[in-house]
Amino acid sequence: MANFKVVNDFTDLEDNNTRYKAGDEYPKRDHKPSKKRIDELSGVHPKYKRVFIEEVKEETKAKKTKSKE
Repeated sequence: MANFKVVNDFTDLEDNNTRYKAGDEYPKRDHKPSKKRIDELSGVHPKYKRVFIEEVKEETKAKKTKSKE
């Protein structure tokens, strides 16, 4: 699964009401959210008009090495 970070605070009702704050990794512990849940949280929520998580794009080692030169 891809790595995600929280961009807006929320309580995940599908993860035992776990509280997530901006900057946290999603998901915490061993919770395995469904693709549908990831899509819900990473898209603009119809009621709250905001995105709650975004995918963390990891740089490849080649890019990191090249940028240090």
